[in-house]
Amino acid sequence: MTDARDAHTEVTSLKGRRAIVSGGTTGIGRAIAVLLASEGAHVFICGRNPDHLADALARIREVGEGDGIAVDLAEPDAVARFFDAGVAAMGGVDIAVINAAIGAGGLTDMSADELRYAIAVNFTGYLMSAHAAVERMTTGDIVFTGSVSAHILGPSSTVYAGIKAGVAGFAEALRKELGPRDIRVGLIEPGLTGADMTTTGIDRDEELAKIVDHKMLRAEDIAAGVHFMLTQSRRAVVQQLTIVPRAGDE
Repeated sequence: MTDARDAHTEVTSLKGRRAIVSGGTTGIGRAIAVLLASEGAHVFICGRNPDHLADALARIREVGEGDGIAVDLAEPDAVARFFDAGVAAMGGVDIAVINAAIGAGGLTDMSADELRYAIAVNFTGYLMSAHAAVERMTTGDIVFTGSVSAHILGPSSTVYAGIKAGVAGFAEALRKELGPRDIRVGLIEPGLTGADMTTTGIDRDEELAKIVDHKMLRAEDIAAGVHFMLTQSRRAVVQQLTIVPRAGDE
């Protein structure tokens, strides 16, 4: 009889783990929350729209356990309120998926208020969420949702690309800072994905056609990547994972 015990490294189970997912009501964040819940994790999500929150929680509860709150993480003390509510609901936190973000374009196309808000959500919110997670976990995982926009630079993406490049640098440095504390830090960088933020203004039929032609990813493809990162042996960390459409231009 064949002995296949060493054919695959040990994996880390998600069953019973407590996962906070910011921006978990739509798009990539929702897909991540649903997949983690289906694997036995208890998830706690947030989003700005109460209707989107209710819809996401209904789906999550079809496959597992989940709770959440409607909150805008750009508001003062909102990150702390979100994490405190998550800890209260789950009894702690083992996984933090820092994902909440909004689109942003070229610097000269944005007003000063739009620029400040994009930075508050996409950069300050990420750093503050990481700080809140570290304060509330003794061991675990932090995963940042970045973007290939950090590397594919263009005149219409100056603000978004700049922020995502900053997130990439922060994630790499934070991995080295927190590794000795048994907190793994990873960055997932999606290419063009059929998610609410990236498809605003794109016809739904056009989006579906791009997905069928493998020129655009589904949010579930990114969720599968996060699942891979979280289930590795504790001795390993997937520092950076880039997922792009097979037939895309990225």
